Amino acid sequence: MSLLPDTNDGSSTLEVVGVYALLAFIAALQVSIAASQVLLTIALGCWVGVLVNGRERPHAPPFFAALIVYAALTLLSVLFSRDPGASIVDAREILLFLVVPLVFRLARGKRAQTVATVVVTVGAATAVFGVVQYGILEFDNLGQRPSGSMGHYMTYSGLLTLVIALAGARALFDRRERVWSVLVMPALLAALAVTLTRSYMIGAAAALGVLCLLRDRRLLVVAPMVAALLIVVAPPQITDRFYSSFNMEDPTVRDRFAMSRSGIRIIGDHPWTGVGPDMVKEVYADYRDPGAVQDENPHLHNVPLQIAAERGLPALAAWLLFLGMVVHDLTRRMHHGAGPALPAAGLAAVAGMLVGGMFEYNFGDSEFLMLFLVLITLPAAAACDTMPPSSPPAPAPRAP
Repeated sequence: MSLLPDTNDGSSTLEVVGVYALLAFIAALQVSIAASQVLLTIALGCWVGVLVNGRERPHAPPFFAALIVYAALTLLSVLFSRDPGASIVDAREILLFLVVPLVFRLARGKRAQTVATVVVTVGAATAVFGVVQYGILEFDNLGQRPSGSMGHYMTYSGLLTLVIALAGARALFDRRERVWSVLVMPALLAALAVTLTRSYMIGAAAALGVLCLLRDRRLLVVAPMVAALLIVVAPPQITDRFYSSFNMEDPTVRDRFAMSRSGIRIIGDHPWTGVGPDMVKEVYADYRDPGAVQDENPHLHNVPLQIAAERGLPALAAWLLFLGMVVHDLTRRMHHGAGPALPAAGLAAVAGMLVGGMFEYNFGDSEFLMLFLVLITLPAAAACDTMPPSSPPAPAPRAP
């Protein structure tokens, strides 16, 4: 199968357009949310057309079933929300789960590697832009941090963490892509560091730690040494920010713990369906902890707590099941698939998401969520051949 489709390899015109729309969407993810949404709509339309024309049924990796359950429980929480109208608007994020079957169908075979290259290359470009913002445009303090072309530094740093997971996996496991991944890694790490985002600094470290563990456990001895060296040579703003993660007198650290206590009380009062999507900010004042720093918070800065508080404990269970199925699928493909790089990248992305998600609601960030879904789906797509699994077999020729 070619890296990119054309009508000469048996792909329909609609599929060719769909694949290029998918690549453009994935490139735009790290540049513009508005452009990425338009391109995602085009890619989804082409995907539906391919399914209809080929009389195919939609297929997805096994973990997509857990996402469907999570989506259903989200809609149930909307019904019991304090403000169903506002909650249903916020719950539209579940439509983004369609990224999974879309990538699974259109990025199959060697196209998955093309998608991965696009992600790393665009990530490298945005990383250079972030470093320029820090070094030249004076985005060098907590009041003004590098955000690349994203609207917020948290989204930017989250995307960088996922790209670091992918580039690191290709550097360690894919000889063909190793050189480019090694070349861009310093820019990616530098850009993440200058965002001063502690949660994703730790998240990226966790992602790289998983990759070292998967590649060779002996690398875990070298990794802390490299990290210590980076801390020594880093500018004071970065080292001070990193050390503040362990300072219980830091206002943001204290507020994170206060939000956690508030979230636990919300869950205690609304265990089954939560208060509804986007409703935590509406009830936060009623549950605000005495030790809280901020009077208001849009969310609890913790993915498991936010899901349970918004959508209930059953939704949290479905989300945990989803992650368990993802890890199981990626681990199996890591050891028995055609190549370990993409499954390793998926496992590293899960680690980065989980660790970063202990301090930020990244699963509710559209750009982060979409790129995360792309990375965990690529290994399954890469394992598919050119023929859709649901395509009807060609009719046998009739005897004369």
